[in-house]
Amino acid sequence: MQFEEYIINRAAQVDIALERYLPAENQLPQSLHQAMRYSVFAGGKRLRPVLMIAAGEAVGGTVSRLLHAACAMEMLHTYSLVHDDLPAMDDDDYRRGQPTNHKVYGEAQAILAGDALLTEAFRLLADPEANREIPPAVALRVIEIIARYAGSNGMVGGQVVDMESEGQEIDFPTLEYIHTHKTGALILASVQVGALLGGGNEDQYAALSRFGEAAGLAFQIADDILDVVGDQDELGKDVGSDQARGKATYPALLGLAEARNRAAELRDLAIEALTPLGDPAEPLRALARYIVNRTS
Repeated sequence: MQFEEYIINRAAQVDIALERYLPAENQLPQSLHQAMRYSVFAGGKRLRPVLMIAAGEAVGGTVSRLLHAACAMEMLHTYSLVHDDLPAMDDDDYRRGQPTNHKVYGEAQAILAGDALLTEAFRLLADPEANREIPPAVALRVIEIIARYAGSNGMVGGQVVDMESEGQEIDFPTLEYIHTHKTGALILASVQVGALLGGGNEDQYAALSRFGEAAGLAFQIADDILDVVGDQDELGKDVGSDQARGKATYPALLGLAEARNRAAELRDLAIEALTPLGDPAEPLRALARYIVNRTS
């Protein structure tokens, strides 16, 4: 299967499962469930769920064992975007080429939709039916990993330091902390959970962790670069917003050329980490290249 076909196929499987797992639009409270679905189905690439599935398949797992956790990760990621777009944070008008959630449903409903998506993600991770093929100890560890990387020591912590650093001169360790926590944490969690649910051994888990660390940081550096040189129509959101808000980014601190070099180095490190996994990890290698070379 070619890479384009692979990512389209796996993303479609995630979308079908999300349709099943999310509350229906006509279920009370209808306005809340409509707001949740609006952002989940606004056209995301499903990168984190696809990474999770690819990591699981790389160690011999099946898609069926991974789908519920992949959907939970997409719900969690979407909640973070809904809240990130709010006027109290980045105050963005567009996401994925569509008006942001609070522009359509209002700020209060957007906050609650994000809260509900976060809560629904953990309900799904703990659901006995969804975990019927998963050993209880593994299911519990999956919940712990995702909670750890989503919270104050992961994504939320990175977001706080990112906001506190706006308009400030920061050093390189602070910049790397922001990127590895705000964005890299959920990418690392995705591949670690994939390794666990796929039945990987300790060596495979360690290899995928090294991949996830490098790929997660490469993704955010590529995002920083796109905010400078990307096409607004392709991105589906405003470009130049990082510079306008005085955000800490790799191009701002190191320059565009050095940022590109660092992203390429991390891509190569991610691919090298997959060597012990052989051919089954080929989709992950392609995803590492895509993360750095993407235009949206």
